Amino acid sequence: MDESSKLRIVHCFRSPVGGIFRHVRDLVESQNANGHDVGILCDSTTGGAHEEKLFEVLRPSLNLGLHRIPMRRAITPGDLLVLYKAYQKLKKLNPDILHAHGSKGGAYARIIGAFMRRSSNRPARLYCPHGGSIHYDSASLKGKLFFFLERSLEFITDRLIFVSKYERDGYAGKVGVPRCPTSLVYNGLQDDEFDAVGEHVDAADFLYIGMMRDLKGPDLFIDAFAALANKTNKMLTAHMVGDGPDKEKYVRQVADLNLSEAITFHDAMPARTAFAMARTVIVPSRAESMPYIVLEAIAAQKPIIASRVGGIPEIFAEEPDLLVEPDNAKALETAMANSLDDPKLINLARARAKTLKNRFSVEVMARDVEAAYLAG
Repeated sequence: MDESSKLRIVHCFRSPVGGIFRHVRDLVESQNANGHDVGILCDSTTGGAHEEKLFEVLRPSLNLGLHRIPMRRAITPGDLLVLYKAYQKLKKLNPDILHAHGSKGGAYARIIGAFMRRSSNRPARLYCPHGGSIHYDSASLKGKLFFFLERSLEFITDRLIFVSKYERDGYAGKVGVPRCPTSLVYNGLQDDEFDAVGEHVDAADFLYIGMMRDLKGPDLFIDAFAALANKTNKMLTAHMVGDGPDKEKYVRQVADLNLSEAITFHDAMPARTAFAMARTVIVPSRAESMPYIVLEAIAAQKPIIASRVGGIPEIFAEEPDLLVEPDNAKALETAMANSLDDPKLINLARARAKTLKNRFSVEVMARDVEAAYLAG
C-alpha cells in the first residue's frame, strides 16, 4: 500500500468486553494487515484479566496505540471532562477515520470529530450502534431521551454502519429513517474458527457463555435448567462462563435452587475453550443485534439453542423454526429437553457451519467496512 492510500483509523468505544470488543479486534487486525495505521480509545475501568490478554495480543497491530480513560456507562456531568481528555488524545493522533462503536463511544467520537473539523483535520465520523440504545423501550422516558440524542447526533455523522438488518430496521423505527448514508456489514469470523471443536470426556450437557446481565438471559437459562432437572432422571450439568454486573445475582439464584453442584460458574475465557466443556450451547438473550457467540458456536459445529431476537434469525435464515421464543423459560426448557441425546444435532451443526462460512467472514467484513470509509 502506498502512503497516499494509507488511512489513520481510530476505533472509539466504551466497554472492551463482549461482541463490540470482538468486532473491533477483528477490524484492527485486518486493517493493520492491509497497511493502515490503527488505534483504540476505550474505557479503562471495565474488562478483566481475559481482556488484558486480548489487548496484549492486539498491541502489535495498534500503530496509533491503545488509549484508555474512564468512561461511565450512564450519562453524567463527568462526561464533559472525559470528552475533553478524549479530545486531547484524539487530536494528537490526527485520524482520517473516527469509527465509533456503541452509544457512548458513538457520542464521544462524533462530538470530538465535530470539534476537530474546526481545525485543519477533518476526520470522517462513522458510527455503528451495535444494538446499543436501540434496545430501549420507545415508550419509556429513558428510551425517548436516547432516541432524541441519537437523532441529534446524526447531524455530525458521516455514515451509519449496521451489523444486521434488524439493527437497521430498529434504528429506523425508533430513532427515525437515517438522514445520513448507511451501510449494512455483517460480522465475520476467521477461517480457523470453522474448525470443529470436540468435547471433553466429562463434557456438561449445556453451556451458557456471555455477559452476566439480564439482557442476555442467564436467569432464563437457570430457570429452564432447574425445571428440566426436576423432570428427568438424568443428572444434568452445565457451565456458565462470563463476567458482568449481575453475576453474583445468578450465583445466588443457582444456590437458592439447590443447583450449585450441577451448574459451575467460570470467569470469561476464549469461546472455543468454553465450547469444549459442553455438548450444547444456549443463547437465551432477550435482545441482540448480531451476536458473535452464535456465529462462533455454529462455526465450531456445536449444537445451539438460541432465542428468536435481533439479528439471530438472519443467521438462521434457512432454519427459522429452530429458534425459541424470547423471555420464555418454558420454551427454552422444551428445546433443551429435545436436545438431550439427539444424534441428529451434530449432523445439523456440521451442515450449518458450511452454510455460515459463505456468509460471515472477516475478509468480507473488513472489505465492506473499508468501502464505507472511502464512501464518506
